[in-house]
Amino acid sequence: MTYRMEKVCAVTVMFLSVSGAYSDSHSLRYYYTGVSVPLPGIPEFSIIGYLDDQLTELYSSDIQERIPVAAWMKEYKDPEYWERTTQVCKRDEALFRHEVKTVMKRFNHTGGLHIVQVMTSCELRDDGSVSGYQQYRYDGTEYMFFDTQRVTYIPTMREAEITTQRWNSLNVRMGEAAKNFLENTCIDRLKKFIKFGKEDLERRVRPRVKVTGRVSGKVTKLHCQVYGFHPRAVDVKWMKNGEDEVHSYETTHVLPNPDGTYQIRVSAEVTPKEGDRYSCYVDHSSLEEELNIVWEPPQTSHLTVIISAASIVLILTPVIAGVIIYMKRQNYMAAGTSDASPDL
Repeated sequence: MTYRMEKVCAVTVMFLSVSGAYSDSHSLRYYYTGVSVPLPGIPEFSIIGYLDDQLTELYSSDIQERIPVAAWMKEYKDPEYWERTTQVCKRDEALFRHEVKTVMKRFNHTGGLHIVQVMTSCELRDDGSVSGYQQYRYDGTEYMFFDTQRVTYIPTMREAEITTQRWNSLNVRMGEAAKNFLENTCIDRLKKFIKFGKEDLERRVRPRVKVTGRVSGKVTKLHCQVYGFHPRAVDVKWMKNGEDEVHSYETTHVLPNPDGTYQIRVSAEVTPKEGDRYSCYVDHSSLEEELNIVWEPPQTSHLTVIISAASIVLILTPVIAGVIIYMKRQNYMAAGTSDASPDL
């Protein structure tokens, strides 16, 4: 089951952001994925739920059941919820099969592997305000989204114009149902889940930071490893002289650790000038103040020069002494030979 779950979750990666500044607001997101051709370990249809950074629920066409994933979610003993939402998932599965074929037709695709994904998200902010969002993607590219303010589906590619016109029509008005789910059903569910998983969701673990650098000629590659933090949301970047943000040439995804914490590495390539100081800036909800860890470049001090010179002397002294002794012996032997054979 664990291997299958990892495969199902893998197809949602294109939706997930790399990193970002933390916030004490909460969001509930559902990722719907349908594939035109089922692959080993990847079902034809799946729904994955996230509360903030935690995987909470899972449904797939393989298991035909909505199941809890997070440890605290497994303690959510509400048979009516699991039975009712399982039936909703089965209905969505049938709709998605049709939707995948429809979207493929819009893009003039008659075969091959294609993926249709929908991300539905609602957010409850610190001030009590709420927001919702829906995004539709085909083979990883957005083709339309739902505008909750105008209660309208907006095409971002011409292939979605027929669908959005029909969904926005007075006869269908799908936007009203979507808005009701995002601002009511989803928010009510979010509040209930937050209350139930409060202890784990509000756990705060300070990040640990390690900065390293590798000098190669005039270029220096800096690495900032931030690890052991919880929750997942974090803001990490390299700074120059405490003010200017340095462009990062490599940033990993925020990755989970076995103990439930997270890690991320941000790297930058710089050409330091005299007086420049580079530091890794870290902001996280567990911190009272942001961290600014300075990278100290390696320097050759006078003490190092003295030690090096002393080392050379220690190495060469036995050699020099050996040469002197050898030369004295040679001179002594030459002198002795001359005195013993004066007539030769």
